[in-house]
Amino acid sequence: MAPPILVGLGANLESPRWGAPRETLAAALAALASEGVAILARSGWYRSAPVPLSDQPWFVNAAASVATRLAAPDLLALMQAVEHRFGRTRGERNAARVLDLDLLDYRGERFASPDLVLPHPRLHQRRFVLEPLAEIAPEWRHPTLGSTARQLIAALADAQPVERFAC
Repeated sequence: MAPPILVGLGANLESPRWGAPRETLAAALAALASEGVAILARSGWYRSAPVPLSDQPWFVNAAASVATRLAAPDLLALMQAVEHRFGRTRGERNAARVLDLDLLDYRGERFASPDLVLPHPRLHQRRFVLEPLAEIAPEWRHPTLGSTARQLIAALADAQPVERFAC
C-alpha cells in the first residue's frame, strides 16, 4: 500500500456562509473533493485548546487521508485557494481562523521550499494533529523521525488539551 497523503483541518471561528467550525470543515472537505481530491478517510472531530494557549475560542480539528494526482505544491495551492474561498485571511501567526488546511505528509516525501515543508514541520509537536492522525493512519510513521503518531503523542507534555467529540 502506498504511503498516504495526510491533511490536517482546523477552525475556531464561525463562517458566515457555512456556520459552526464542524460544518465549515465538512464543507471544506467537500470543496476539495469537488476539485478532484478523493477523501479516503476522515477522523472524528476533536476539540482542542489554541496553541499557544490564548483567550481565543477552542478549535475543532480533524485529519483526512486523501488521494490526488496533484504534486504536493499544487495540492497545497489548491488547499490555500479553498481556505481563501472560505474567508481565511492570513495575518498574525496562530490567530483565530475560519479555516486552516495543512498538508501534513505527502506520501512520506521530504521537501522544503519557501512555501512548503514536508513533513509539516510542527506536526510532531501538536496533539491536536496527532490524535486525529493516529485514528485514521495508525501505521503511519513520521518520515523523518520514524515514530508513529501514538509514539509522538506519548512523548508530548500533557499541556495540550484535546477531546474527541462523542459523535
